[in-house]
Amino acid sequence: MVVNLKIRLLESNLVNQIAAGEVIERPAAVIKELVENSIDAGSTKIEVTIRDGGRTLIVVQDNGSGMSLENLELCVERHATSKLPDGDLFNINSLGFRGEALPSIGAVSRLTISTRSKETEDTGWQLVIAGGEKSEPTPVSHPIGTRIEVKDLFYATPARLKFLKTATTELSHSVDYLNRLAMAHPHIEFSLKDGERQVFHYPGLTQDGFNKRIEAILGKDFVQNSCAVHSQREGMGVSGITSLPTLNRSNATDQYLFVNNRPVKDKLLNGAVRAAYQDLLPGNRYPMLVLFVNISPEEVDINVHPAKAEVRFRDSGLVRGLLIASLKSALNQSAHETSSLIASSAIASFRSPAISFPAPTPHAGIPSPSFKQSSFPQKASYPAIRQLSTYAMPDIELEELTEVTGGVDAEQYRLGIAHAQIHGTYIVAETNESLIIVDQHAAHERLVYERFKAELADHGVSSQALLLPEVVNLSADEFQSISLHLEELKDFGLIIEPFGNNAILVREIPALLGKVDIASLVRDLASEINELGNTLSLKENLNEILSTMACHNSIRAGRKLSLSEMNALLRQMEQTPYSGQCNHGRPTYVELKRNEIEKLFGRR
Repeated sequence: MVVNLKIRLLESNLVNQIAAGEVIERPAAVIKELVENSIDAGSTKIEVTIRDGGRTLIVVQDNGSGMSLENLELCVERHATSKLPDGDLFNINSLGFRGEALPSIGAVSRLTISTRSKETEDTGWQLVIAGGEKSEPTPVSHPIGTRIEVKDLFYATPARLKFLKTATTELSHSVDYLNRLAMAHPHIEFSLKDGERQVFHYPGLTQDGFNKRIEAILGKDFVQNSCAVHSQREGMGVSGITSLPTLNRSNATDQYLFVNNRPVKDKLLNGAVRAAYQDLLPGNRYPMLVLFVNISPEEVDINVHPAKAEVRFRDSGLVRGLLIASLKSALNQSAHETSSLIASSAIASFRSPAISFPAPTPHAGIPSPSFKQSSFPQKASYPAIRQLSTYAMPDIELEELTEVTGGVDAEQYRLGIAHAQIHGTYIVAETNESLIIVDQHAAHERLVYERFKAELADHGVSSQALLLPEVVNLSADEFQSISLHLEELKDFGLIIEPFGNNAILVREIPALLGKVDIASLVRDLASEINELGNTLSLKENLNEILSTMACHNSIRAGRKLSLSEMNALLRQMEQTPYSGQCNHGRPTYVELKRNEIEKLFGRR
């Protein structure tokens, strides 16, 4: 059946309700639009009050420049804005504009705007819009600035109400966005109330108060375990702070990215962050960071998304490259550090309820209890270190240590001097002010991995021929994964050929591997290649491949080491970048300060 439909213009109120569907999806979106307007108005104090998660009430009050009567009437008209003074869409120096936010909010709620201009008005004015119906402005007593009250959100479009979540969930969305704005503007005082309850209050800070604002929002632990990021290139800058690799999360919720002080969630920027941490964290762990990209307004389009959450860069390659380089440079400055939270967790694990024992009663003829002599050497003597065994660290030159019989020279050895090995896995070392516990497998894994990277960048991984080539039988999937990349594996020092039905012949292996279980190595590589996807180049994923190979070479937990070998490992860690964490993002050592240990025993 053919129906003759006539094209007609939609009513103004219906147009505003449709626009509200794009812009005003939840109470947090209302708060976002209103608070951004307050910031652009030059406010130094912004107070937000909500009730029922924002469903029944949202109030945003500021001390900004306010509006004149003429501007008050225009601000609720569609496509009216003060943020494009010269009409140039690609030269926006504010938090952006839509020109539809206020009329869209007024179309689906009961909106009241009270304002007084700093420059032109001796009295304030108030305008009320209910379900899109606008009343005449009336005079009102009001301080300089603007107060916007939104009641009964979506009452005019009740079908939208069923898409809202619980009040607690909606509140959390509002807190998240306000926190983002507060990070970008530490000089502004922000507060949020949920009914009568104060959710947060961030006082306005001086220009050097950025870290204090971040500490108030994300906590002291993040600020203390992060490194500063600062870089400039071709008129673009990156600044902020990012966490040490050993301080990470299971998701990316604690990653805050800004472009020209606008909070964004951008795939390009998120991808650059992952690339910078690629060989420091596994794929399922994420760093914490607060980063600001400052770029000329002409080089970025900030209005490609209805809610202004995404941006588009004119030269995306430049932005990505600078962000990666900035993060890597900052991490290089802290390449040997680990998160202090690790030590705090270790100290906490030592704490247990005090157990009191009755004093022993001496009895005649019964000897006093005796204790076995400690397995720790009473006086350590450290002969010169020449090299570890071939299995542990082949062809790595080790610096010689002179005999140490007195105190430890912390200036000379940052990780101190080894005294013992526990459970064949952990090395115990001492500095002037700390006790160091090293995971020998994790530490050596990082050392070998960095050596592989250096070799591959220089001339390719060196290989050594096997005296007797080894045949490895594989499953059909494993054989398929390996056989597709035989040529590429040569660059990694593995010379492999097909050998019959689902079998391969390994002729050469990386020289750094020394004595290794070749069959396990090949199967692990096949599994890694399969996960990465057989269509990808191994060099595009060299970090994962090298990490797998390094893991097979590393000193295994349970292997007994001599004091010379332990100290050699410590010296190598001191010289190797990123030695504070293994290839999987786990810490390689824990440092317990003397004062922390003394607290455990009640000495402080």
